[in-house]
Amino acid sequence: MKRKLIAAIGIAGMMVSIAACGDDSGSGDSKGTDAKELTVWLTVDAQNNWPELVKAADAAVQKAHPGVKINHEYYGWPDKNAKLDAVLATDKAPDVVEMGNTEMLGYMVKGAFAPLDTAEFDNSSAWLDGLKASVTYDGKTYGVPYYAGGRVANWRKDLFASAGVKTTPKTYTELTAALDKVQKKEGDKFSAWYQPTRDWYAAMSFVYDAGGSIAKEEGGEWKANLSSPESVKGLNEFKNVVDKYMHGDKTKDESDRYIVYGQGKSGMIFAPAWEGATAAAKENDKTGKLANNVENFVMPGPSGKNLPVFLGGSDLAVPVKSDAQALAAEWINAFTGPSGQKGLIAKGNLPNNKTDLATLKSDPATAVPATAAESNWFVPMAPGWGQVEKAQVLQTMLQSIGTGKKTVEAAAKDADAAIDKVINTK
Repeated sequence: MKRKLIAAIGIAGMMVSIAACGDDSGSGDSKGTDAKELTVWLTVDAQNNWPELVKAADAAVQKAHPGVKINHEYYGWPDKNAKLDAVLATDKAPDVVEMGNTEMLGYMVKGAFAPLDTAEFDNSSAWLDGLKASVTYDGKTYGVPYYAGGRVANWRKDLFASAGVKTTPKTYTELTAALDKVQKKEGDKFSAWYQPTRDWYAAMSFVYDAGGSIAKEEGGEWKANLSSPESVKGLNEFKNVVDKYMHGDKTKDESDRYIVYGQGKSGMIFAPAWEGATAAAKENDKTGKLANNVENFVMPGPSGKNLPVFLGGSDLAVPVKSDAQALAAEWINAFTGPSGQKGLIAKGNLPNNKTDLATLKSDPATAVPATAAESNWFVPMAPGWGQVEKAQVLQTMLQSIGTGKKTVEAAAKDADAAIDKVINTK
């Protein structure tokens, strides 16, 4: 599921209220040690897909604290933040709340979450880099990674085999050679690689692969970096992909990519790992050819290494207004610790830590997403990043590049100027 970063927490009264009761002490203090009740907010993913893991965490906490009552509320992704914003303006905040990892920053900047002591959480020293970044702001930790989801390449074996390509590529040169064959065979109305122009998650993977970045922190200030030579190199390669292999609408984002793939209009996608299988599902496969015929592989990068991927996922945080912060931290550790990670892995998720991720690489069923997730990147953890996303600066830049409205250099320079105006603004 695509989770967009909020630009700001939109209730002024909530901000005043949070500021008035702000606490720098972290969950390691005694606040909430003797709490008799805990309220946990999760998304419907947990309710529908792994309720037994929730019950196990409850049981572990109740064993250590007999008589504790644990309440659960479940929300859909579109509804959760509006509800959270409203209750944070009151004295009825939940004690644990699930956040998409790109949603964390806006709340951390505004002081909505309590700082946590990483020593209280199993495997915290091995958290995946991208997930660790998502819960860290201004040198403090405000959440615990829950699970991860990465991006992989997925192609149709039948199409590539018909063009003489029988194995998945291990290098970028092998990949582009295979794509060239399919593109030539299928013609200019077909997308050998359906890569939506406005898909900034994919575009920034090329930027980071080339040694560039969206922005850099220097002396406590963030400065946009898209017009650096390294970033421009990555953007030029992304443009090459769009120019050569993407023959669809070059003003679109990635929201319906799996649908286009399922319609048989493309030979390959680079997407969250679930998209290939979803495109091949009976209700989406309009060709009748995708079932048992799509294959994930680790995306090679032009640098010679695996292409670094944006690491999505969920985090768990403790609102600063919670009266049960210590107990909340215990519940989070019970839910995200070793047994919880084992259960989440069994449900098809990637774990929150490198130790468990390494074990998945030896299993053919999980080797591709696990290997792909090892090399990852995350958004700049700058106070104004939410405003950058809200303004769709990256999408606008990429559309200008993909449609030929601007050169890569000009589009990157304009994007940097737009980013610099807001990226340091709280």
